[in-house]
Amino acid sequence: MDDLGELYQQVILDHNRRPRHFGKLTAPSRSAEGHNPICGDHITVYVRTDGDQIAEVSFEGSGCAISRASASLMTQAVSGKPAQEAEKLFRDFQAMVTGDPAVATGAREVERLGKLAALAGVRAFPSRIKCATLAWHALHAALSEAGSVSTE
Repeated sequence: MDDLGELYQQVILDHNRRPRHFGKLTAPSRSAEGHNPICGDHITVYVRTDGDQIAEVSFEGSGCAISRASASLMTQAVSGKPAQEAEKLFRDFQAMVTGDPAVATGAREVERLGKLAALAGVRAFPSRIKCATLAWHALHAALSEAGSVSTE
């Protein structure tokens, strides 16, 4: 395994074992539940906004290593950001994991997406894409006050 691949694997394993921002926020302004019936992942995302800013974000639930790591990495990436920026990051992340040919997969992507690029390898496993994007769909639902999503 090359060094970059090994680093990415370590990032995913670390965020699965010790997820960041795990647990329910005490006073969320919004929340949404996400469910992936194929894998059994079930995640709730909690958001406390301050105007258009994501002041705090957390998640709870259970799921596979990819869904937990993705949720953990997502909370780190969007915390403190404007909701619009979080939505753009969601679109960029989704394009990356689905293998959108319009999205570069080199050093520039790593720089733009930071640690989220650790999940780029998911594109090689189509059944795992829903695992990686579940928390992101739940965040989108929370920000748009939709309530719940399913990745069926």
